[in-house]
Amino acid sequence: MKAPARRSAAPWRAVASRLSRSLPALVLLAWLPWASGVAGDFARVQAGAALEFPRDHGAHPAFRTEWWYVTGWLTDDAGRERGFQVTFFRVGTGIGADNPSRFAPSQLILAHAAVADPAQGRLLHAERIERALEPLAGAARGVTRVWIGDWALVLEQDRYLARIDTDRFDLALQLTPDGPPVLNGRGGFSQKTPNPRNASWYYSRPQLAVEGRLRVDGEEQAVRGQAWMDHEWSSEIMPPEAQGWDWIGINLHDGGALMAFQMRHRDGSSLWTAGTLRKATGETRVLAPEQVRFLPRRSWRSPRSGTDFPVEWDLDIDGRRLSLRPLMDDQELDSQGSSGVLYWEGAVRVFEREQGQEREIGRGYLEMTGYGRRPSGL
Repeated sequence: MKAPARRSAAPWRAVASRLSRSLPALVLLAWLPWASGVAGDFARVQAGAALEFPRDHGAHPAFRTEWWYVTGWLTDDAGRERGFQVTFFRVGTGIGADNPSRFAPSQLILAHAAVADPAQGRLLHAERIERALEPLAGAARGVTRVWIGDWALVLEQDRYLARIDTDRFDLALQLTPDGPPVLNGRGGFSQKTPNPRNASWYYSRPQLAVEGRLRVDGEEQAVRGQAWMDHEWSSEIMPPEAQGWDWIGINLHDGGALMAFQMRHRDGSSLWTAGTLRKATGETRVLAPEQVRFLPRRSWRSPRSGTDFPVEWDLDIDGRRLSLRPLMDDQELDSQGSSGVLYWEGAVRVFEREQGQEREIGRGYLEMTGYGRRPSGL
């Protein structure tokens, strides 16, 4: 979930359009809080439509914001465990949509990649941003194919291929789903606040079997593991009264999966919660707001930003109490140079206590935003 701009673009759009003919994408993004238009300039998410595949694996450029978000755990041959994230964003700028030139900056492509390695003590992170311009960068319609240069996420024969090359780390992964997409909310219509206008189209691919290669600081290893992929698109999902959100995607060891999120008020209280529970049998259950509670347990303060993040949580799912604990505390991701967001994005273990004994029942990824400043710009 990313926060759209709220201010009118009218005074700025003409100026930004002229400047955009020569400015690089990174500078363009700095204009987005004013130049990306209002939600009415883009398509609305409306209940009643139906997602269709493979069509909806691809991009939806009529909507303001869209992302393909892959997170997971990797284990190498030496038994070392790491987390990873690969995320591609497509952002409609509201600039140049009526310009027939292929150079018009109507769409931006952003990407984040990170490896959570306890041996490093903090995230290894890289990011890119470019205007959509084939063959340099783009997001294809009708099929998952999104890329910036040699960074790419592609769906081929129901298997995702992710490729990231950076100075510190490389990822070359194959991710194979265990079943069809899981539709969140009502058939993929995922409401984010009490007002159904604040919604997204949203589906998940949990329990992705991963194999491939990981390089960290010159050392390359074969890796295997489990991952999660979210694909979500919207034009307006974060209202002014919201400060940020907490999201969790969990691959349960029994083959099931759990997605849950809360949108928070500015005072930290819950504005809206929801979730989806998929059993190992494939049966899916939509969780209502009263069935999901996020309960913070322990916080960690970033030595760089000074932000306090609740890195340990209890999660109440319709009376079932789960505990979330991080692979490591420092999984802060500073993407203020691209998406404008400072957030915590990290690998977590999931525990449950039964008959006085605690056991690990799953692993996943936790995302937390709005603990420093409110996200803006997307």
